[in-house]
Amino acid sequence: MEELELYLEEARDLMAKGLTHVGHELTKIRAGKATPSMLDGIMVSYYGAMSPLNQVSSITTPDARTLFIKPWEKSLIHEVEKSIMAANLGLTPQNDGQQVIINIPILSEERRRQLVKQVHNECEQGKVSIRSVRKEINEQIKKVKGVSEDDVKNAEEEVQKLTDDYIGRIEALMKKKEVEIMTV
Repeated sequence: MEELELYLEEARDLMAKGLTHVGHELTKIRAGKATPSMLDGIMVSYYGAMSPLNQVSSITTPDARTLFIKPWEKSLIHEVEKSIMAANLGLTPQNDGQQVIINIPILSEERRRQLVKQVHNECEQGKVSIRSVRKEINEQIKKVKGVSEDDVKNAEEEVQKLTDDYIGRIEALMKKKEVEIMTV
């Protein structure tokens, strides 16, 4: 019985990680508002080593349409611009000699629809990962020796409840992000 509890705990942990990953990926999809998290994942060459942009500069949003990136060292300005362009985010960096400035363009209706599709794809990948966790854990539960069929069935039902809960949470994230993107 204790082994079944461990598997349920593992399922809970893995599903929570899947949900967190989806949430993190959705923050990268911009909704027309400037947020520092839009630049998460951008790496900059800093003394020969690749470093996250947010570790070599400060990123601020003075208004809803502008990002200011102020590198700790002025010599990094061109490297930051190059990295942002290479990330292919559809953003055009400019610099004033002190910092890199990014003006966030207003999204067209077509671009909003593309972003909604991207959100749906990310969420679908999240759901698939949750379902694969369910499958793996159920297989492990069936292999446990010395427990009754009823205990196995109850554990599988518990895993299914967890699956339904986490898929529901992903759906909620998806709907929230969709509203955020489609709101002009």
